[in-house]
Amino acid sequence: QYIHSEKLTESNVEEKLSSMDGLIIAPGFGQRGVEGKFVALKYAREHDMPTFGICLGMQCMVIEYARDVLGYKDANSTEMDVNTPHNVIDLMESQKCISNMGGTMRLGEYDCILQEGSKAEQAYGKTHIKERHRHRFGDYRSEFEAAGMKCVGENPDTHLVEVVEVPSLTWYIGVQYHPEYNSTVLNPNPLFLSFIKAIIDHKK
Repeated sequence: QYIHSEKLTESNVEEKLSSMDGLIIAPGFGQRGVEGKFVALKYAREHDMPTFGICLGMQCMVIEYARDVLGYKDANSTEMDVNTPHNVIDLMESQKCISNMGGTMRLGEYDCILQEGSKAEQAYGKTHIKERHRHRFGDYRSEFEAAGMKCVGENPDTHLVEVVEVPSLTWYIGVQYHPEYNSTVLNPNPLFLSFIKAIIDHKK
C-alpha cells in the first residue's frame, strides 16, 4: 500500500499504519513529505514494526532518532535546512557546491564492511559487500551508538556510514545505498528477503 507522507500526521498515523505489517521509507530528494516520514518512523519504532529505510529513508531514520531519542528537536539534514544546529546528516564537501542533488549519485559499486552479528550481516551472509549509492552522514556517531542506533556498515576507505540498525527492535534497518538497483524478481537483494522474513516471523 502506498501512503503519501505529505498527508501523514500525528493525528492520523495510527489509522494509516496500524494495519501494516512492515514499512519501507523510500528514496527521494528534497524536503517534500519528510515531516510525514518522521511521523511514520516514530510510530514504527515505538510499535516495533519491521522498517526499512533506503537512502533518504535512512537519513530520515537518523534524523527522527536524533529528534526523539537523542533529544535534538531541531536535528536535520543540511540538505533540508542549511542552518540546522544539529546536522546529523551532512553534505560531503564535494557536494556542497552542487545545486542539483539528483546529480550527486556516486555511480558504480562501493565497498561496505558489515559488522559481524548485525542483522544486515546475517541477511547478506558475509561482511564484505558492494552496493551503489550517494552518501552523507554527520558527526554524531558515538551519540547514536550509545543511544541504541548502531552504525553496522561502513566504507572501509572513507569510514562513511552505510548501514544503521536498532538491534533492540525486530528489524529496523536503514541503508545509504540503493538495494533496489541490484534486485530482480528472481534474485532480490538479500535485505529485501530478510525484511520480508522478519515481517512473517513478527506476525507469528
